[in-house]
Amino acid sequence: MAELLDDHPTLSTVPAAAGEPDPPEAPPPLDETARARALLAAQHVTEGHAELPGSLDPEDLPPVRAAEAGAQLWSLHTESDEGVVGTLRRIDSVRALVAACPEDLRLAYTTSELAHARNCGRVAALLGPVSWTALGGSAATLRAYHALGVRAVNLPRFDRFARDAVREMNRIGLAVDLSGADQDTVRRALAVTRAPALLTRAAPEALPDDVLGLLGENGAVLMVTVTDDPAAVADVLDRVRTEAGPHCAGVSHTTAPALGYVPLFAELLRRGWTAQELVGLAHANATRALRETEFLSRANRIRPAAA
Repeated sequence: MAELLDDHPTLSTVPAAAGEPDPPEAPPPLDETARARALLAAQHVTEGHAELPGSLDPEDLPPVRAAEAGAQLWSLHTESDEGVVGTLRRIDSVRALVAACPEDLRLAYTTSELAHARNCGRVAALLGPVSWTALGGSAATLRAYHALGVRAVNLPRFDRFARDAVREMNRIGLAVDLSGADQDTVRRALAVTRAPALLTRAAPEALPDDVLGLLGENGAVLMVTVTDDPAAVADVLDRVRTEAGPHCAGVSHTTAPALGYVPLFAELLRRGWTAQELVGLAHANATRALRETEFLSRANRIRPAAA
């Protein structure tokens, strides 16, 4: 019995036989930068805000962007005096840009097409958001933009038309973009929309904690601009994660394409963000919001259109 209780050498404590090589040492753990680089090599980034280049000069195409970008929402923002014609010109310009870069870009109108573009090695280009002033107060214009492939409309203020427009956007499958909206507009829009909102150029610092909580309940995605100061951006994202939830964090664009997103993701790993949360930040949260908007539209197709 005593022999059974005696400690016996395990495989790890048995000395190697003479002449046999020592077992290889385990590789050192990856640091946060290496982990971030590996994650972004496997997970593309969906950017909420891409601007048209000043010209479509073939020498400047495709446009400069971060290497990790795999999908982009192309802003159709116009000045108030440009209206519908200005927006149509921008739609035409985005289409021309995609046509000029067939090996780099591909238009996508659904989340399935977004994934297909990525699988084919292309960056998915989604049209939108459109400026609120470009609607001209008409639901018919809203539907025409959707028919042209637009998938998001910016709503910076809320009135009676905005309420009806949000319902129509839910019906046909247009994402409600609340970028630039004050907290009262955000509250009122969230009380109407049944689909997740987007903030393609989010400024969480301008919104109180309780509004961030409402955005979290809606499943909205706050797409934050990434600068060359990863710590400052991480502070903003930490607040979104705490007050709205990690499912609400997203990326707008980067002001330093050459640096890309590795420094930010490494900083977030140091702060305890999980790999799953970072995949959500990169693209899964935005894809989920767009997909839910599509599903709601399919369920509402039998409803009559607004006047």
